[in-house]
Amino acid sequence: MPVVAAAAVTGDIDITLNGLGTVTSLATVTVKSQISGQFIRIDYQEGQMINKGDLLAEIDSRPYELALAQAQGALERDQALLQAAELDLKRYQDLAKTNAIPRQQLDTQVSLVAQDRGLVVSDKAQIDTQKLNIAYCHIVSPVTGRAGLRLVDPGNYVTANDATGIVVITQLQPISVIFTVAEDNLPQIVKRLRAGATMPVTAFDRSGATKLATGTLKTLDNQIDTTTGTLKLRAEFANEDDSLFPNQFVNVQLLIDTLHDATVVPTSAIQRGAPGTFVYLVNADTVTVRPVTLGPASGERVAIQEGLAPGDRVVVDGADKLRNGARVVLRGADESTGGGRGPVGSGARGGAGGSGAATGTPDPAGNTAGTAANGNAASEPGTATDGRRRSRGAQ
Repeated sequence: MPVVAAAAVTGDIDITLNGLGTVTSLATVTVKSQISGQFIRIDYQEGQMINKGDLLAEIDSRPYELALAQAQGALERDQALLQAAELDLKRYQDLAKTNAIPRQQLDTQVSLVAQDRGLVVSDKAQIDTQKLNIAYCHIVSPVTGRAGLRLVDPGNYVTANDATGIVVITQLQPISVIFTVAEDNLPQIVKRLRAGATMPVTAFDRSGATKLATGTLKTLDNQIDTTTGTLKLRAEFANEDDSLFPNQFVNVQLLIDTLHDATVVPTSAIQRGAPGTFVYLVNADTVTVRPVTLGPASGERVAIQEGLAPGDRVVVDGADKLRNGARVVLRGADESTGGGRGPVGSGARGGAGGSGAATGTPDPAGNTAGTAANGNAASEPGTATDGRRRSRGAQ
């Protein structure tokens, strides 16, 4: 039978884990007003990249400016009362030394001075409160990210307890992907993390064919989900080209380690049956069933722990009808040189060398009955017709 063979080679195999993940922003903030007032201006564009501290919107600050002026006036009044009370207290203290005033009057004045000092402190706090309210009238971004669609239009009256907010800002750079792995793989991951290793993580699209971004594993969850037997992990990506978007579904590949100097064969060479996992080992012109012990697989390659040595040739195509000891002929490189398929090892078919002059089929006795290419039979017409039929059957 014609087969295609490949040689076992020495190479490196990546030990990877595949999982399903969701792109998750490291910071998603719903910007809300901290005071009540009329919404007068918006200073951002929908979808704009915004830096931390940039002005987003403004609220009418005139009511709070008037309240600030009122608090400043109250402070000046109370400071004057405090100054007068402190002067009276000094006089009472001097008179009390000569017993010119009752002790009760001195104690009352001491209490009055303390009250006036408290009023001054309260007025200063009120001034700071109004200044803070004026600052809240200028709404700034708390994080760096992309602004979403506008939730409130200018002219509306907003309040501090408004649930919808003004705009949602989502951090995109960097961004993370949360994915799950089976709990059986946890010891390998924890061992590598404790060793201080950096484990690369690759994100692919929904089909798993297009590579989106490459990042690193950052951390893992503190408990296993008992309903699914999986553990959540977080990987971080720079996302400089915005290839990852929040809430996007991705396929994740985590590189745990690399197996060096392993015996590697194509995965198409691996067969499974009664002997277990085996390959067809190619000898001179026959194949032998060789049981093997598989190691990690990476893409179209798999490591062989036991059963093969570098240089051994194994069948990678045409193994469907093979059996132990079957005779084979290799194809692939030979065909590319123009040598054709060559004689089949079983000898059941004659050599068909392109446009040969005649075709034939051997009978059990070894004689050949056939027909010439030009249609002239060597025997009577009935025999020639029979030869054509038998020749077609042989072909």
